[in-house]
Parts: sequence; C-alpha cells; structure tokens
Amino acid sequence: MVMRNFILVPIMWVRLCYHASHVDKYTEEEHYKMLAFIVRRANKGGKVTIDVHGQENIPSENGFMFFPNHQGLFDVLAILEACPRPFSVVAKKEVEHIQFLKQVFACMKVYTLDRDDVRQAMKVISDVSKEVMSGRNYVIFAEGTRSKEGNEVQDFKGGSFKAATKAKCPIVPVALIDAFKPFDIEKVDPVTVQVHFLEPLYYEDYKEMKTKEIAALVKERIEKKIKENEPGNEIRIEKSN
Repeated sequence: MVMRNFILVPIMWVRLCYHASHVDKYTEEEHYKMLAFIVRRANKGGKVTIDVHGQENIPSENGFMFFPNHQGLFDVLAILEACPRPFSVVAKKEVEHIQFLKQVFACMKVYTLDRDDVRQAMKVISDVSKEVMSGRNYVIFAEGTRSKEGNEVQDFKGGSFKAATKAKCPIVPVALIDAFKPFDIEKVDPVTVQVHFLEPLYYEDYKEMKTKEIAALVKERIEKKIKENEPGNEIRIEKSN
C-alpha cells in the first residue's frame, strides 16, 4: 500500500494529522470526505476491493445506527469506504492510541468505551443516544470484541442496543465478510471484503422487544447473509437447491 502511494502517503498523513488536531475547524462532512479519500487510496494500493451491497437499505434520514459483526481493526475502514454518509463509532478504549486509527477516530469524534467502568459505559450510551437523536449516525460492534474465527459471528450483547432503543432510531445490521484478511493475514494477494447493509429495523419493529431479543435477531440476520455470500458457500447453497 505504501509503495503504491509513495508520493501521496506523506501528504495524506500530514493532512490527516492536521484534521485530527483541528477537529472543530472542519464540518463532519469535510472530515468524512477526507477520510474516505485516504481509505479508498489505501485500499487500492493494498489491493483490497470493497464489494458493497444494500446501500439502498441505509435510511434516507440521518440519526441511525449500524450494528456490524466484528472481525478486526479493518472493519471501520471497510464501512467507511462503503457508506456514502458520515458516521461515528463507539470503540473500545484499548484501540484509542493505535496510530492512524487514533487520528481517524479523532476526526470522527469517536466515543471510546471502558468496559471495566460501568458508570463511564452508561454515560457513553446516554451521550450517543442524544447525538443519534440530534442526527448523527453511529457504528457499534455488539459482539464487544472481534471474532478470532474469521467469518464466524459471536453472540451480540443486548446492552449494546440500549443507545438505539433510547434514541428510538433505525437499527441497520451490517454483514462483514473477510474483513479480517487485510490486517490479519500475512499475504500480499488481492483481497475482496464484502459489506452488506441489511434491511433496517425501525422503532415500530422492535419497540416491544427486549434488547437481548433485538441482539439475537440482528445476529441471526447477519449470520444468514454471511452464510449466503461467504466465498465457497454460494456453490454449496446452489447445489443443495
């Protein structure tokens, strides 16, 4: 990636750091446009193709939340290239000092969650719900930690959906396939990462449900989409039919 963008990398790094250090100087749209450009060039240089499906399922009005399966540090970058609308993230505290992600998260005004501090976690949920109600969009990884089994999906935690239920906002399941490969596999072969935006759950759809039930439903829909589209599975599904 660096060699293919040899001239551009230092320029974009300086620009990214400047944006991260002057967050209030730019609008959310300006930050997002800059980040999307960097991510697209980085992915192209790293021979990573983002295969996007279901953009029509992204709500037309802002104030929604994405709930993807969690495969690794590349997840946010994959969604960033796939989604034309600005969003922020609720991330675990442990990743807030990783270079590059640190600057990206600053530009996106990311909330970091300390999983060992219940009071801090509750404040983050409250703050995020208020921001969603005011029209910001968010990504939350309901598994809590990344899956170490590739495209296998772990249990989704009901508590992760409290910000959405408080905000009464659309919940958009997102199925990520092979998003672990760009950072976790030590090869230089081309990689295709699939991003599937699934049909959203609106407040009327889930208002009678407990957060654990919402979590189970979102997980079920993501698992089904992965099963249908994971490389190799398409052939087995066609034969079984």
